[in-house]
Amino acid sequence: MHSRKKIESLARAVHGLCAWWDLPVKSVLEVGAGVGYWSDWYRRSHKKVRVVSVDVSEHACKKYGHQLRDISRWSPRTKFDLVICQSVLQYLGDQDARRAIANLARSTKNLLYFEVPTKQDLRLTVDRTVTDLEIYSRDGAWYQSELNKKFRQIGAGLWVAKTSSIVLYELEAARSNRKT
Repeated sequence: MHSRKKIESLARAVHGLCAWWDLPVKSVLEVGAGVGYWSDWYRRSHKKVRVVSVDVSEHACKKYGHQLRDISRWSPRTKFDLVICQSVLQYLGDQDARRAIANLARSTKNLLYFEVPTKQDLRLTVDRTVTDLEIYSRDGAWYQSELNKKFRQIGAGLWVAKTSSIVLYELEAARSNRKT
């Protein structure tokens, strides 16, 4: 789990990139909100932004004020400018993870921030002494294959909905998504 300070830094960066791309963030969906650091930051720093936070944990929902929702079974009726799904899908089996990605796509008007530890991350990056290892470990290629069906990867955990009108410079997008 990341600290509040780290998440606030990340939220400022993602929000700043949205401003760079002339993408107004009027609505945010935080999926698997946990302690709700993203939602808290938006509610404090951007009071006019409509923020919805959801979690599958009844305890987290009661304690932090999220809606009780399972992203593998639910998608909202409206799309959000920014959807955040950080460290969630590793807890779902393949079929549920695929359904969750489809629901994330249905929920995302423009931009998805997506983070999940991959097999490589578990070997090389994460601190195994403080990381929950009771998860489904998948290759990054598995996630990319599933996400590429509805999104264009632009790097740093950011994915643009293929239905979005966001305009990027050629080198802002990940190479695997550029036409050659």
